[in-house]
Amino acid sequence: MNERLNSLLKRYEELALLIQDANLVKDQNKYRDIMKEYSHLSDIAAIQNDIEKLSRQIEDARTIVQDEKDPEMREMAREELKELETKLKDSDDKLKFLLIPKDPLDEKNIIMEIRAGTGGEEAALFASDLYRMYSRFAENRGWKFEIMNSNETELGGIKEIVFSISGGNVYENLRYESGVHRVQRVPSTEASGRIHTSAVTVAVLPEADETEIDIKPEDLRIDVMRAGGPGGQCVNTTDSAVRITHIPSGIVVHCQDEKSQIKNKAKAMRVLRARVYEMEEAKAHAERAEARKTQVGSGDRSERIRTYNFPDNRVTDHRIGLTLYKLDRVMQGEVEEVFDALKLSAKETLYSAVAGA
Repeated sequence: MNERLNSLLKRYEELALLIQDANLVKDQNKYRDIMKEYSHLSDIAAIQNDIEKLSRQIEDARTIVQDEKDPEMREMAREELKELETKLKDSDDKLKFLLIPKDPLDEKNIIMEIRAGTGGEEAALFASDLYRMYSRFAENRGWKFEIMNSNETELGGIKEIVFSISGGNVYENLRYESGVHRVQRVPSTEASGRIHTSAVTVAVLPEADETEIDIKPEDLRIDVMRAGGPGGQCVNTTDSAVRITHIPSGIVVHCQDEKSQIKNKAKAMRVLRARVYEMEEAKAHAERAEARKTQVGSGDRSERIRTYNFPDNRVTDHRIGLTLYKLDRVMQGEVEEVFDALKLSAKETLYSAVAGA
């Protein structure tokens, strides 16, 4: 870790000189990337300076504790030493997490897919609840939200919904939501008051730019059809719905939310790129996925990751053993505590891997 720290501090000094070059702003993309890197390294340099300053102050306090004849002064030095050592530990913890290599996917926007699983209409109703939870969390963060495709039930549930979220570090916050979400509650249609268990699957895909994924036109089969609504009713009298099949991978994407065939095709292509990108990322970075799997799950849709128990107002994340008794607030979008705990757990795992390397 010391070698990595020294390397980053050296790079920080290089960038400090580079940003003074007036010609740098002529290339806006390069300028943006360098300033982002410089900002991150500035935080590391500032904390390292604090650590060095605190270390010197601790040495001075220890000297006073050992050599001071006045008992009152010696006791004051002991109290100061305790405070300084606490501050040093906090700074060390902050630094070690900043030294963890950033995942380039963290800053990406996402496409999220929610599908009702076992449980029939109750599962569809909970899928709608989860969609509302994520949308409110996104609104609180000031993120942009766009529905790509949806399939609702007659009772107001959701069989399937696909939507995009864009903003700052979206994937970093939501990447661990992929998997099976289990709900335990008494359905509104249950006359005897029995608790039912249902399940919903969630997939979180980092959204790919067109330049990142090369999808050849000849690899696509595009079908158009009329959009359908709940109960099979027609919601559009024109062939606006689009289904795209990526022949090499077998991935199929369907979009019907827009009245325009062109808009539906554009949305379907965004979802397709995200799915192909996810597949390619899994192949190219298997070791990174394995590192995540040891602590917070593989992102596999078949893995049960969380239980929402309404009678007890309890939500439990099974991967990190976190249980909170405020499900009502979580379902209103106040889910930061869960997301932050997952991110911290993942960083601790990565830090252990980096430190032991």
